[in-house]
Amino acid sequence: MFNGLYCDMSTISLLSDAKTRSISSENRSGEKSGGGRAKIDEKGAALPASKELGQGWKVHPYDDIKSGETFVLADIEGPGSIQQIWMTPTGVYRHSILRVYYDGMEYPGVECPVGDFFASAFTSYETYAPLSSLAVCVNPGNAFNCYWPMPFRKRIQITMENLSDDDMRIYYQINYALNAVPDDTAYFHARFRRVNPLPYKEVYTIVDNIKGKGHYVGTYMAWQQNSDGWWGEGEIKFYMDGDDDSRLSEGKELAGSTGFPTICGTGTEDYFCGSYNFENKGTSQYQEYTTPYSGVSQIRRPDGVYKANLRFSMYRWHISDPVRFEKNLKVTIQALGWRADGRYLPLQDDISSVAFWYQSLPSEKYSDLPDRDYLEII
Repeated sequence: MFNGLYCDMSTISLLSDAKTRSISSENRSGEKSGGGRAKIDEKGAALPASKELGQGWKVHPYDDIKSGETFVLADIEGPGSIQQIWMTPTGVYRHSILRVYYDGMEYPGVECPVGDFFASAFTSYETYAPLSSLAVCVNPGNAFNCYWPMPFRKRIQITMENLSDDDMRIYYQINYALNAVPDDTAYFHARFRRVNPLPYKEVYTIVDNIKGKGHYVGTYMAWQQNSDGWWGEGEIKFYMDGDDDSRLSEGKELAGSTGFPTICGTGTEDYFCGSYNFENKGTSQYQEYTTPYSGVSQIRRPDGVYKANLRFSMYRWHISDPVRFEKNLKVTIQALGWRADGRYLPLQDDISSVAFWYQSLPSEKYSDLPDRDYLEII
């Protein structure tokens, strides 16, 4: 019988024994008949507005997260799967850290600033860049939506840490289903990284040290250009199951296939399913686009005063073409422009990324996020 955990148009008519549940500020536990129970005489977020109407009338629709506080958005006993997350947070997105813990693991499988997780590093509470894709949508006015399935067998915990000096506010809803998880189901992971600036002649690493069996499902990149000219000649490379790039990084030639990636792209814009510099030939300008699987959802252009650099917000989801690995995976991308004489120019740009993948547990413990100041984008 259909388990009801992973739904699309091909399964929408199938019956299932899965139990649908939802967590929000109005039902923090997700329990059956648990919604809208906040009382007027309790501390409720919308108490002044609802005091004349009483219980059940939107008494507690949001939560405030104090400076330095980690707030538990959801703590769910399994088995089951998260099916959709909607949220609209205030605050500084690079200082709002989303984490997901699976089945009692001490360290998170997902750890990422909230804006980058939703492919929106260069937006804020006051700004908005539309994004329409299968995995992530950003809708007016700055509503974040995630459709990555997040299965769990014993327990899942989702938290938000506020690193900012100011308190933040969050409206959110986490929709999920409870049912047995198939044995061949892997766990969703996401990992953030930033290098600012990229050292001269170094290759940017999107993710490294993935160990286990799984499949890579997506890349988000927030790229600030620090030089004039075209910046996207670099190739993306997937090193899997014993591929080793250590001697390549030392500039040594290699014999045979050892040391070379199994998958090697042809250019940055090509990997993000664009072409020819993301340029609209009719306008001779960079062109934003969003599609189900890939896009450049935002291009932040200089304004001649304080917005000094071009910034590109790009995503590529491997939903129909996941990159499968048996033992390990490393993903890198080059930052290359052009010199005046036609040679490649290794760039020293400000590059951030989020890698998305599924794998078996236990996953590796990754290094801690950079400190608050290094995370920040002005």
